[in-house]
Parts: sequence; C-alpha cells; structure tokens
Amino acid sequence: MSLLDFSSDVFLAAFFLYCFAFLFYMIAIAGKQWSNRDPQKHEKKWGKIAFIVSSLGLTAHLTFFFTRWIGGGQIPTSNMYEFMTFLGMAIMIAYTIVYLIYRKPLLGMFALPLTVIIIGYASVFPQEVQPLIPALDSIWLKVHVTTAALGEAFFAVGFAAGLMYLLRVTDYNDKSKQARRAQFWVEFTLYSITVIVGFIIVVFAFRAVGYEADFTREKAVVDAKGVVQTTVEEEHYTLPPIVKPYNSEVVAMQPFLGMEKPLFQAPDWMNGVSAGRKLNTVIWSIIAGTILYGLLRLAFRRRLGAVIHPVMDGIDPDDLDEISYRAIAIGFPIFTLGALIFAMIWAEIAWGRFWGWDPKEVWALITWLFYSAYLHFRLSRGWQGRPSAWLAVIGFVIVLFTLIGVNLIIAGLHSYAGV
Repeated sequence: MSLLDFSSDVFLAAFFLYCFAFLFYMIAIAGKQWSNRDPQKHEKKWGKIAFIVSSLGLTAHLTFFFTRWIGGGQIPTSNMYEFMTFLGMAIMIAYTIVYLIYRKPLLGMFALPLTVIIIGYASVFPQEVQPLIPALDSIWLKVHVTTAALGEAFFAVGFAAGLMYLLRVTDYNDKSKQARRAQFWVEFTLYSITVIVGFIIVVFAFRAVGYEADFTREKAVVDAKGVVQTTVEEEHYTLPPIVKPYNSEVVAMQPFLGMEKPLFQAPDWMNGVSAGRKLNTVIWSIIAGTILYGLLRLAFRRRLGAVIHPVMDGIDPDDLDEISYRAIAIGFPIFTLGALIFAMIWAEIAWGRFWGWDPKEVWALITWLFYSAYLHFRLSRGWQGRPSAWLAVIGFVIVLFTLIGVNLIIAGLHSYAGV
C-alpha cells in the first residue's frame, strides 16, 4: 500500500469517527431528557466519550494531512479538495481549543455536523495530487493558506455557537409579527444548510450510477491581432442537464426520468467558465435540498428550528453568546495574518504587487471588514445576544462565498483552486 492510499484510508476513518462523535454528542445532549440517571452525569459521561471519539477523528485527520503531504511531495492545500479537507481539520482544531476552554458538549452537536458537511463537500472534487503551478510553489503557500484557514475555522465555531444561540432564544410559541420574522430567518438558515447537504447527496448519487452527459459549444475568440477565431469547447456533466451551456449541442446524454434533452439553455450573458454546468448544479442542489427539507418537515411535522429548540432547554444563552464572541475574537487576528498580511507578501513575490483587486482579494478584504465591524459593534456599541449572533451567522456565509463562490464562479487569479 502506498502512502497516498494509506492517507485516503485514514481520511475515511476520520470521517466515520466524526460521524460517531456527532451521534455521541446527540446522546449526551438530547438523551439526557430521557435518562433515568442524573441528567448532568449523563451529559458529562457521554460528552466525554464524544470528545474522545472526536479527538481520535482529529488524530486520524492529522495523519491524513501529513501522510498526503509526504506522499504527494507538497502541502495538501493547493486545490478545492485539499483546501476543504484542511478547513474541516482546522475547524476540529478550533473546536477542540474552544471545548477545552468552556467544556460545553452542546457545541460539538453543531461543530461536528459542520465538519462532516465540509468534508463531504470536499469529496465532490477530484482527489488526485495535482502538481503546483509556479505561483503556488512558495513557502508562503504554507503560511498564507494554513493561517487563513485556521482563522476561518474559528469563525466557523463562532457561527455554530451563534446559530445555537438563535435556536435557543427563538420562541416558537410566540405568534407576534416580530417572532414570526425571527422564526422565518432561523428556519431559512437551516434550509440553506439542507441545500448544501442536498448538493452533496445528489452529486454522490449520480456519481454512483455513473451518469454522464457531454456537450460542445462554439466560442468566438479575438486574438492579439484582432482576428476573430472560433474555438470548440467541450463540457462534461455528471448531473442530468436541466440546463445546457449556452449555444451548445448535445454530444451524448443518458436519459433520466424520461428527460432525453435539456429543458433549457443557460442565458447568453452567463458565459463564464462552465457557467451552464454550474447553474445546472445550483438548480439540482436546490431541488435536492428542498426535497430533503420537505422530508424532514414531513417526518417531524414541525419546522426544523422547533424540533431543535427543545434540545436547548437548560442551556444558558449567555454562555453561547460568549463562546461565539470568543471564537471570533481568537480567529480574527489569525485571519488578519493569513488572509491579508501573508497574502500580500505572497502576492508581491508571485505577481509583483501587494494588491490587484482580484475577486478573491476583494472578498477576503470584505470578510475582514465585516468581522472588524462585528468586533467594533460588540466592544464599542455593546451589541450582544441576538444581533451579535446574527452577525456571526452572516459573517460565516461571507466566508463560505469567499471560499466557494469566488473559487468556482468568479474568474480570477485564484480560480486554479477550483480545478
């Protein structure tokens, strides 16, 4: 067995250990309501077991990271698969640190699913070790990417605690207009999470059955001399094409539920790299996430927030508010170093300028400014509780767009990360 094969095996082990740890956290928190023993002893016992299992998962994850580094000959953070797996590992490191400070097992019930979702999302991308392009072949790749991801990991823990706070304080028995608005936005946040899970499920489902569809499209390109040349591009789908690329022809397509051709084509203004395929993926994610959300609503016969809310009984919301703030306060200086200072140094070395208004640079700055505002409002204006929690949730949405949306949707110098 090669070192890379061993690395893949321990990564799979880490994934299952995280899943088991989540189940044990569920038993620790939700199970104490039905325990015949002292609820506090029940939570402490199962919380300890869950933390041990999650720590074993983190150990396996660290083993994956270093064995892939040694086997591949380069730090495994150079493409979307490697970076997202590293982010999942960083979230577990951040969670472990915060857990050791506050000793709150409830946090694991939300941090572990977030890690599992990110790892599942990472597994959608090609897993082969890809050679570094020249701009990435630098020591600054290690310090920039790892510190930026670690800062984002603490933001993720802050997001988890902030969402828990909102679920704790939202009154699902209140029928006032303000209460219904709060219930709607909490539920929309949970629905958005199910859409991401739906994306992962639908990709793996169609990958398992080997679905494929291929298209070709002509594209006019003006060369340096002003001569218009026509090139033919190929586009490969692994999901049934509800949307085909603009001005394209079907080369091969497997029928799906009687659909033998795409329902419509992407609009002409959507002409970026693989724009049609990406729009098709978004549509499938929304369909799958909506179906999943509908099935959960049908099973529980209540909104998901109303299902989770009783689990929070007995939890001090001030503790959740404090955990969210502390996690973000720890992550902010780390993110500042990695995403701004080290990134600018690397940009000067790689491209000869500190700043170039590349989309990834712009969104990293937006993220930094948002969390700067969060800390300002928290410390200077006394924004605590619900406003602070919503800022923690919105901030991590911006982080996800910076990581995913910019890499996969907006073309720029950082687009290599989506290959």
